[in-house]
Amino acid sequence: MPEQTNPYHPILAQPEDPSALAVWLTSADQRFLFQRQADDLRFTDETKDLPVITVDAEQQYQIMEGFGFSLTGGSAMLISRLPAADKNALLRELFLPDGIGISFLRLSIGASDLSERCFSYNDRPTGQSDPELVHFDIEAGDIEVIPLLQEILAINPEIRIMATAWSAPAWMKTNQGLVGGKLRPDYYAAYAAYLVKYLQAMREKDITVHAITPQNEPLNQKNEPSMIMEAGEQAEFIKNHLGPALSAAGLGYVELFCWDHNCDVKEYPLEVFADAKARRYLSGSAWHLYGGDISALSEVHRLYPEMKLYFTEQWVGSDGQFGGDLMWHVKNVLIGSIRNWSRVVLEWNLASDPFCRPHTPGGEARCVGALTLGEDIVRNVAYYVIAHAAKFVRPGSMRIYSDQQASLPNVAFLTPAGHIVLIVLNDGAEPHSFTIQFQGKNALAALPASAVATYVWQAA
Repeated sequence: MPEQTNPYHPILAQPEDPSALAVWLTSADQRFLFQRQADDLRFTDETKDLPVITVDAEQQYQIMEGFGFSLTGGSAMLISRLPAADKNALLRELFLPDGIGISFLRLSIGASDLSERCFSYNDRPTGQSDPELVHFDIEAGDIEVIPLLQEILAINPEIRIMATAWSAPAWMKTNQGLVGGKLRPDYYAAYAAYLVKYLQAMREKDITVHAITPQNEPLNQKNEPSMIMEAGEQAEFIKNHLGPALSAAGLGYVELFCWDHNCDVKEYPLEVFADAKARRYLSGSAWHLYGGDISALSEVHRLYPEMKLYFTEQWVGSDGQFGGDLMWHVKNVLIGSIRNWSRVVLEWNLASDPFCRPHTPGGEARCVGALTLGEDIVRNVAYYVIAHAAKFVRPGSMRIYSDQQASLPNVAFLTPAGHIVLIVLNDGAEPHSFTIQFQGKNALAALPASAVATYVWQAA
C-alpha cells in the first residue's frame, strides 16, 4: 500500500490568487490520498470542446450543517488508549479545519452494536423496573465517550452532536431484552423521560446534544441492541410523549428527527410527517443507504420541503476494496445525498481495531472504521470520503447549482468565507478532461481514472 498522506499540515486549502483553483485529489489506486496538487488550475477565457460543469452561486439550495462520523463507544475506547501526544495530534487532525475538519458527530444513547457490550443507562435485574428512573446512570457503559468528547470540544467547541438510541432499557420492552422487541405503550412516558435525562446528563458534562432520533433503524430487529418501532408507534411516541417532554424540560432547542433507517421505506417517515401533531415537534428525517436509492430523499423533500434531511450512517465492510468503496461512497453517500437535499453527511464508525473490534456479541463484526488503530494509525476509505467535503464545506455553506454530468457526478457549494467548493468524481476506467465554468470564465481540468477531486476557489 502506498504511504499515506497526512492532510494535517499548513498548506493553504484555498489559493490566494482569485483566478486560481486549488485541487485536492484521492484516487482508487491510492497513489493520491487527499493530496493537494502542486499546480493550481486557472480561470481563463479559453474554451475547448469538452464536457462543461457550470457552477452558478446565484442558484442556491440547502444550507449544509456538517460532515463526520459516529463516535461509537468502541471508537472512543480505542482513541482514548493512544499515548497522550498521539491522541492529541489525532484529535487536532480530525476536528480542526487545518486537518480534515470534522464538524458533526453522532452518538449512541446507551450501547450501539459497536460497543464492547450491550447496555442501557437504566438496566435492572430481570423482573424489576424503574419507571421513576431512580437508577439512571450516564456512566453505565462506554465510559470513554464523555471524557473524549470533552477533549474534542476543547479543541473545537463548534462541533455539532446528534444522538440516537439503539434500544430502550429492557424492562420497558415487550420482550424484556435489548435485542428486538417493542417499546411497551405503558412505558412511552418513561422512555421519553429517559431520553430527557440523557440530554440533561450530557449538559451537566458540558456537552450539548443538538439533535436526536428516538430509535436507530426502527425496522431492524436483528442487531444487538435493537428495537422495533413502527411508523404509527413513532408518531404516537413523538406527539404525545417525547415532544411534550422535551418542551417541558426546556429542551425545545434539541431538534428531533424521525426514521433513521434506509431509503427503501420512504413510506415510514411520510406516515410520521402526515401526523400533523407529531410533525409540529419534528425538524426532519434521518437516513441510511443499506437499501433503496438515495433519490428517496428528494421524494420526501418534495412533499415536505420544510423538513430537514440528514444522512446519518453508511458503513464500510471488511470485505470491500478501497477503490470500489471510494467510488460508491463518493457517488451515493457524499454527492448523492447532498444533491438530494441532505444537510448532513455522516459515515458510520470513526475507529476500529485491525480485527473490526469492538462490537457486541450480536453486533456487526465486519465494520471497518474510518481509522484502524493498532500498532499504527491507518486512515481508511471513509476518512478520505468525508475529508473531501468536511475540510472545505464548513457549516453554514450553501449548496449551489452545478451541471449534472452522468460521467462526472458532482456537487458545488458557496462557503461562509466566500469560496466556491466543487467536488467531482470520475468513476470511469479512463482519465476524463472537462471544463469548470464560473462567471463566464473557464478552467480546464483533468481527472485520472477512478478518482475524486475537490476544487476550491474564490467566489469573486
